[in-house]
Amino acid sequence: MLVEMKKIGKEERVVVTSLDVAETFGKEHKNVLRDIEALGCSEEFNRLNFEPINYLDARGREQRAYTMTRDGFTLLAMGYTGELAMRFKEAYIKQFNAMEKALTGKLIEREKGIAVRQALTKAIQQSSENQRMHGHAYSTYTNCIYKALFGANAKQLREQYGISQKDELRDCFAKEELYLVQSMERLVSGLIDLGMGYEEIRAFITEKATKRLAS
Repeated sequence: MLVEMKKIGKEERVVVTSLDVAETFGKEHKNVLRDIEALGCSEEFNRLNFEPINYLDARGREQRAYTMTRDGFTLLAMGYTGELAMRFKEAYIKQFNAMEKALTGKLIEREKGIAVRQALTKAIQQSSENQRMHGHAYSTYTNCIYKALFGANAKQLREQYGISQKDELRDCFAKEELYLVQSMERLVSGLIDLGMGYEEIRAFITEKATKRLAS
């Protein structure tokens, strides 16, 4: 898949690199860079749709490239002509559309997740768990949920995804994974409201996750 999702500023956007464009359209990368820089688009459009990046070539030398959004790619590809170029443009646009659809679904799940996390936080606050865990109840339960669903806690997942403590871990989850986390958070909120303690809840959700994987 040549089209991918990437965080640009504070937004997650669907992008493609100039390297992929060069390979797909059978062009030298230096010529694709020249085409991008010769577009003559406004400074605002350029800032929003083209991002300069660096990469290491086969000889370990640092080279420059660009990532571009669908709008940036469309503007660039308008200048590429011929039957082959047209087929590739159509294929790229299909990929952008598919990835944007997936991203939209993911963003919807993230929005739902805010209310779910608020409910879990409230359930913890209304119980004695946060005091008993010296203010770390939310992170403890979150790690318990991650461990049950993914077999790893938040720190281990960050290491797997190669992100830092400052990055939002849930941005790395797929739509289906976000849904599973939210379902488990709703369940944990209900169990806390029923007066169940951490060890009992941990055993319950671990068993539930194991049964789901086995089914």
